[in-house]
Amino acid sequence: MVNDLSSKRILLTGGNGFLGSFVLEELTARGIQRESIRIPRSRDLDLRLWENCLKAVEGVDIVIHLAAMVGGIGFNLKYPGELFYDNAIMGIQLMEAGRRSGVDKFVCVGTICAYPKFTPVPFKEEDLWNGYPEETNAPYGVAKKALLVQAQSYRKQYGFNAIYLLPVNLYGPGDNFDPEDAHVIPALILKFFDAKNKGLKKVTAWGTGSPSREFLYVKDAAKGIVSATEKYEKGEPVNLGSGEEIRIRNLVNMIKEIVGYEGDVEWDTSRPDGQPERRLDVSRAKKEFGFQAQTPLKEGLAKTIEWYNENVL
Repeated sequence: MVNDLSSKRILLTGGNGFLGSFVLEELTARGIQRESIRIPRSRDLDLRLWENCLKAVEGVDIVIHLAAMVGGIGFNLKYPGELFYDNAIMGIQLMEAGRRSGVDKFVCVGTICAYPKFTPVPFKEEDLWNGYPEETNAPYGVAKKALLVQAQSYRKQYGFNAIYLLPVNLYGPGDNFDPEDAHVIPALILKFFDAKNKGLKKVTAWGTGSPSREFLYVKDAAKGIVSATEKYEKGEPVNLGSGEEIRIRNLVNMIKEIVGYEGDVEWDTSRPDGQPERRLDVSRAKKEFGFQAQTPLKEGLAKTIEWYNENVL
């Protein structure tokens, strides 16, 4: 079954953010009028407050919940309490508000950080509860994981149509390049450009470089989220990813090459590596709503670096 979204009123939380801006673009590309999409700004409607959640869902048919407090390893180590509370309270209250107001569908976007630290590779949705998440991002991962429990519980008790998506690490044009809370790809782009422009002879990277990660180009992620909104109606969580992994050491060398930095890379092994390995089983997304990532990593990195060069430098 395919939901015709063109006549729906949609609440898109986090719609002004990195992923949200691409989801908005994808929604409008599929025929949804911009005036039918409500995008609250956090400064105007703080979703940590119950009354604001009620206001946000008033008169809407579909909720796509992207709003989140996120960051890289350093940010996760510095603000674990805020990461847990803010992400849990926003999602829990918004889903309850959506249920009370009778929305047709609630699309909850979770996180790869919800998976156990030592999940067998490739990560299958069935393994989600077989252990505790990696310690540095557990507060964020557990907060988001609680929303899956809520979604499934509401479906069982109330017949509430809530779906739950698990995107892998995202990257692309418009990413967050703030050195305090940037994720690995924008943080590395920032470091290499800074070193190149200042003529520095070396760049320091965190950890050993041995862990692997999977990355999904943000435009592909947006297509997956909108496709699931149109076509997916079940309670089981669904991975969104490329299905391909790369060692951090190789990622560093790839970004270094595209940026054109000619110095050395020094590894600070006193810094944490994070989860040892990440690659998703993406077969459920393909089977259930036809999603398959289209953008190879090197191509996506080149587009991201080009955007940074033109818009941030």
